[in-house]
Amino acid sequence: MPLALYLLALAVFAMGTSEFMLAGLVPDIAAGLGVSVGAAGLLTSAFAVGMIVGAPVMAALARRWPARATLLGCILFFALCHVVGAVTPAFSVLFASRVVAALANAGFLAVALSTAAGLVAADQKGRALAVLLSGTTVATVAGVPAGALLGTALGWRATFWAIALLCVPAALGLLRGIPGRPGEASSDVVAGLSLRSELAQLTSPRLLLAMMLGALVNAGTFAAFTFLAPIVTDTADLGELWVSMVLVLFGIGSFIGVTVAGRLSDHRPGLTIAVGGPLLLLGWVALATLAAHPVALLILVFTQGALAFAVGSTLITRVLYAAAGAPTMGGSYATAALNIGAAAGPALGAAALAGRAGDLGPVWVTAALTGLALLVAFPLLQVIAPRVPEVAR
Repeated sequence: MPLALYLLALAVFAMGTSEFMLAGLVPDIAAGLGVSVGAAGLLTSAFAVGMIVGAPVMAALARRWPARATLLGCILFFALCHVVGAVTPAFSVLFASRVVAALANAGFLAVALSTAAGLVAADQKGRALAVLLSGTTVATVAGVPAGALLGTALGWRATFWAIALLCVPAALGLLRGIPGRPGEASSDVVAGLSLRSELAQLTSPRLLLAMMLGALVNAGTFAAFTFLAPIVTDTADLGELWVSMVLVLFGIGSFIGVTVAGRLSDHRPGLTIAVGGPLLLLGWVALATLAAHPVALLILVFTQGALAFAVGSTLITRVLYAAAGAPTMGGSYATAALNIGAAAGPALGAAALAGRAGDLGPVWVTAALTGLALLVAFPLLQVIAPRVPEVAR
């Protein structure tokens, strides 16, 4: 894989740490700003909404911009938003800063996904996506738990300062490692494809189906992941430091899952979905049932991280294949699918907290969303995930 892919993954690590770190900080933010845990959890949804809106808008605006300038501008603006979040005393300002930071993240990821797909052979999109998403999974392994520990020791605001500082080496790496327009379609190809023709790809049933399934699985992942902290401390009756351990386990599992899926999703995507999907559903049901038992909780968090990212990343790879006719906008379609789920999941999870299941409500929501995705996917598996990759029709 090209070096530029790993430099992009470094920046994705910085941004992924910010996107996921709230899972370990929700109770502290709620207490510090005088809002409910459910309201604080909606900061994750706010970020995801910004990603959904920002991905296609930024990708459309940046179709003819140099990739390096676009990526660098996005990550520097992202850092500035975290400085604002670190100093504000108002939840409304923090909420707004998360939306704006997400716009920058969306622009970055949409361009990065299209760039990554263009850096490799046409049948290696899954492997390229796995490298790029490894930045996100490493964030859950190292960045998010470190943020939780830093928040426990110095307060949640310290984590926002840390993210701003983490963006600096990522920006320098992009500046030095991506000299021109790597991975973008050639100017002739872009000139031959209008924005309207790329947007017309959204009428493809295969693309819409892949986006919907990716959104459902990701919604389930975020519904549970966002509210792991209260499950650890209240349901399992473990200390606050165990929150970081649980996030590490989830992150290690997710790294393994996305890495294995990257080897399979190009040529055997149906295998990952057909085997991993049912196991993922059973695992969420088991987690909702056994979360009060610490050993079972720790084991299941690890396995669910692996399964959720294996199945989810495979579906997002299918979005990139189905959007092959949109070389500059395809990354934004994949980003939108990811973040429609990331917005809906925490919102549904927050609503479930008020139900009879309490802290375990979000996990039951996750099981329901995963089950719905499987009900749709299995009858259409050959359409979504043919053994040999096909371009969009």
